[in-house]
Amino acid sequence: MMRKFLVTIVLFVSSLTVSLAQTTPAEQDSYTQVITKRSEKIVSALGITDSVKFKQVQAIIVDQYRALSSIHDIRNVKVKDIKEKDGDDKTKANAETATIDSNVEIQLAKQHADYINKLNTELTPAQIDAVKDQMTYKILPLTYNAYLDELPDLTEAQKVQIKAWLVEAREHAIDAESSEKKHAWFGKYKGRINNYLSAQGYDMKKAAEEWQKRINAKQQEQKG
Repeated sequence: MMRKFLVTIVLFVSSLTVSLAQTTPAEQDSYTQVITKRSEKIVSALGITDSVKFKQVQAIIVDQYRALSSIHDIRNVKVKDIKEKDGDDKTKANAETATIDSNVEIQLAKQHADYINKLNTELTPAQIDAVKDQMTYKILPLTYNAYLDELPDLTEAQKVQIKAWLVEAREHAIDAESSEKKHAWFGKYKGRINNYLSAQGYDMKKAAEEWQKRINAKQQEQKG
């Protein structure tokens, strides 16, 4: 077991070296600037007045973006190598990719837990939720409020279930490597929510049509 663990660590470090070697210093510096500005914007929305604390939280978020980037970059290098080496044997390539993705999920779960633990030392639960929303383009509150607007007769139990699934989607989305994949996580859970509401007796197609009519009517009213 220890031998297997050591081999895994060696492969991880080796892949990280390859990943960094493929990135120029200018690109690394540019990425650092991007995630630093992004993190500053996130922290600015938290209402932190202590400058030292502000910088500490910003550093935690910057480190998280960098760690996630490394995990995903290493994964992508490995998958690219598999396709080049075993591209003709799709069964083998898919199996090897699945193994890599399984290991990535484990790494992301650990990184996720470490990140939240660090935020817990500096922020309130409400502020941590705000960080998560900022890291996922506020899709959770926007989607939740859209459901409330589209279906004004939702029961409290239904609202709780919808919110719970969107929170679960957000937990996955904050670890995703791109905007597209972050949105994909919410899309997956919106499908689950819509199936749930259909089973609860809602005609989601009809509800969407009626909601659009209400939106159009409100827009016309504002223009007039």
